[in-house]
Amino acid sequence: MLTERKRVVGIYVDRLTGQWVVRDGDGNFWFLPSTDNPWYDRRPFSPAEETVLEPVPGHYRTLLGLP
Repeated sequence: MLTERKRVVGIYVDRLTGQWVVRDGDGNFWFLPSTDNPWYDRRPFSPAEETVLEPVPGHYRTLLGLP
């Protein structure tokens, strides 16, 4: 089985919900749920006008299992 690996270019936390959000190399946003493999369980995320995404340091990449 081939696994699609998109390079993550931004890690954020949504301040309104406290959820992890990442942006991939194509500019798509993804919501990362609290699971054992958040990147593989990701869901599309569309920021609303009231969404406040705060950048998070890149060392969280391994914690979240990001490529």
